[in-house]
Amino acid sequence: MAKRYTSYFLGAFVSVAVTLALLQAEAAAPAVYIFGDSTLDVGTNVFIPECLAKADVYFNGIDFPYSVPTGRFSNGLNTADEIVRLLGWKRSPPPFLYLLNDKSTFKQNILQGANFASGGSGIINTTGQTQFNRVISLEDQIKQFSTVRSNITNMTGSDAATDRILSKAFFLISIGSNDILEYLLNLTTPPMSIPEFNVTLLSTYENHLKTLYDLGARTFGILAVPPIGCTPFARAVFTQDGSCFEPAEQFAQAFYVEVAALLKQFSSAVQDIRYSLGNTYLMTTTMMEDMLAFGFRNIAAACCGNGTYKCNQTASFCANRDEYLFWDQFHPSQRASELAALTLFGASESLAAPMNFSQLLGVNV
Repeated sequence: MAKRYTSYFLGAFVSVAVTLALLQAEAAAPAVYIFGDSTLDVGTNVFIPECLAKADVYFNGIDFPYSVPTGRFSNGLNTADEIVRLLGWKRSPPPFLYLLNDKSTFKQNILQGANFASGGSGIINTTGQTQFNRVISLEDQIKQFSTVRSNITNMTGSDAATDRILSKAFFLISIGSNDILEYLLNLTTPPMSIPEFNVTLLSTYENHLKTLYDLGARTFGILAVPPIGCTPFARAVFTQDGSCFEPAEQFAQAFYVEVAALLKQFSSAVQDIRYSLGNTYLMTTTMMEDMLAFGFRNIAAACCGNGTYKCNQTASFCANRDEYLFWDQFHPSQRASELAALTLFGASESLAAPMNFSQLLGVNV
């Protein structure tokens, strides 16, 4: 008898909790749904056993609380964490795959947000799949989000109510770097000419954004491709003298211009979306050109490992991590991510257009 009443009480408690969460979702600060690659991955790939693109070993996370490697490709917090912190969150939304493990709180948690980003993934479905054995492409990340929408609709009882909730949510996306790098490494399948690749990349990205729109997304924060030709990896693999690899730089610059045009056209066609496009290429090159003003003393080397050796417990690593732009072969240090987030929220239109994140989301930083 006692067991039956306990079960009844727990069921009622969960029902009340979900109802309160729905009311808060209708009225409170926006939920945050995060998509993309390792720039924003907070541990998704840790939950994919066969995936080879993981940051779940030391020295990753050395500056995270308790020096724990969490799956972030960073010495501490990454760009997703830093952006969400400026929205007033105490911690970043956890990986969607982590939330799936706890069925009892899943519905409450997804109303607050989730992170679908997967290191090594790309806009094109095949990106990263051979190189890293298995990653979650942007298309599959969006499919995961569609299950979130279905669960919210099961709670609200109507698509209209779900639309109201999701119309207030913030959709953060950072992707494209891996597609370009794989193309330059001749790993893209099937092989394509540069014009074919560009058309495929942009048309596929547009389709993904339209799918998110159809699922209820209305407010987008999109990060363009940073100067991937200047990463420690590109300097080591593509050039003889350790300089930036110009073809990758040209791809990154062109990607920003093309995505800006895509978003302008898309927003004109549907009219009820709002967005901010972060020019992470210009943002990062500005830091590089005036590195001392930003507190950096090394903008070329990896703090942990080097251009051809990934960060792990056997790698050498620097003591002055805040003075390095790059944490590892590809990824920014925690300090660089913090500066990028602050710039996204406070920048002029040259760095975040047509408005910055503060203007987009109505927050003061």
